[in-house]
Amino acid sequence: MRIFDVVVIGAGPVGENVAGRTAAAGLNTVIVEAELVGGECSYWACEPSKALLRPVLLHAEARGMPGLDPGPLDVQAVLRHRDRMSGDWNDQSQVQWLEQAGITLIRGHGRLSGPRTVEVTGADGAVLRLSARHAVAICTGTRAALPPLPDLAALRPWTSREATSATQVPPRLAIVGGGVVAVEMATAWQALGSQVTLLVRESGLLARMERFAADLVTDALRASGVDVRFDTTVTAATRGADVRLELSGGEVLHADELLLATGRAPRTDDLGLETVGLRPGAWLPSDDTYTVPGVTGDWLYAVGDVNQRALLTHQGKYQARIAGAVIADRARNQPLDRGPWGRHTGTADHAAVPQVLFTDPEIASVGLTTDDAARLGRDVDIVDYDLGLVAGAHQHSPGYRGRARILLDPGRGTVVGATFAGRGVAELLQSATFAITGEIPLDRLWHAVPAFPTLSEVWLRLLETYRDTPASLRSGR
Repeated sequence: MRIFDVVVIGAGPVGENVAGRTAAAGLNTVIVEAELVGGECSYWACEPSKALLRPVLLHAEARGMPGLDPGPLDVQAVLRHRDRMSGDWNDQSQVQWLEQAGITLIRGHGRLSGPRTVEVTGADGAVLRLSARHAVAICTGTRAALPPLPDLAALRPWTSREATSATQVPPRLAIVGGGVVAVEMATAWQALGSQVTLLVRESGLLARMERFAADLVTDALRASGVDVRFDTTVTAATRGADVRLELSGGEVLHADELLLATGRAPRTDDLGLETVGLRPGAWLPSDDTYTVPGVTGDWLYAVGDVNQRALLTHQGKYQARIAGAVIADRARNQPLDRGPWGRHTGTADHAAVPQVLFTDPEIASVGLTTDDAARLGRDVDIVDYDLGLVAGAHQHSPGYRGRARILLDPGRGTVVGATFAGRGVAELLQSATFAITGEIPLDRLWHAVPAFPTLSEVWLRLLETYRDTPASLRSGR
């Protein structure tokens, strides 16, 4: 038995941030990891996917600019760039950071064995028991959720891991799914030389985003050559010389690889949750301090994707900063600030979750969407503007297509949601996040002067549109 103040299970970005905060507060902290330190984001998700997409998107922009002739993409150079950005799947630099921060690393599979106790099984089968004086934080994230197709192992499908780490371009790639992973990987691999077929069970892509933004992405994917098919399900699949997919309606589709981008599931099936009265294999809910309810003593925390509050790396790191402060202040017997936007409260999980979809065009969103407002029964005023009419858009790309939408609380006069679709809009997102989290009234936003000619001028146009629209035409409830 080794005794620590804090035991963190999972050394992805979330676990690293929890451990970093508690160690900086003077708590003796250990982190347990069965795979690579840095987690899914560093090696099989955020970093490699964006490393594939950035050259692809930059190449597409350059082709449309007068005076630029970029020639064909160098596919092998793009893959080498992806490898470098993923650290060549070597975690030594991440391990060095843990050492410098004073955090103990134990490699192996960690699972609870009772209150405040964790057992770690190493690669050699040896078991080490850890005891936590103050906290155990579960930061194990998610894995790909696969559909119930028969003989799935024999099918050898890609998940997001294979899609972001593949070393060869498949001539034909079938993707099942209509969410972020499906759309980003369709963008990347089509540009790198695959003939991509996107099979979407629903009647549209990106169901959680504003429909106008999803439609722009759909149009662009089809223009790039992706075969996008809606209301389509795979009824059977086999692998022989290639992958044979039987589709609803009786059609048969052949592909060289199959990517199943059908959602995420929590990594909680072998964490020993049953030893503390919790259900294994399920999402692990947490309150706004990231404490797991129903466990006596306020010692167990669920932080990041595993709690299903917001499946995004940056949001998980936000949660980790708050959870680290909660753990440290509870250890000091200090009171917690549980008020909205307080130091120990994850308010942004509910009010201001930012997200960027790295496609062509990009989608950037934060706060409520129109569907969110309707589902919650909230009165909102909807303001739309054609982003292509802004002078900065003309400078950015000839023939620029895009659109912006903000949702306003009519009673308070504050922004509660924003969505931008168009090239380069990712850099508009933080301004919208500031407006929402700061609850900046429109009267003050009028004085935030955008530089000319930039895409940011869309803020002025949105405010002008709102001012000039009769109140009877604004409501989106």
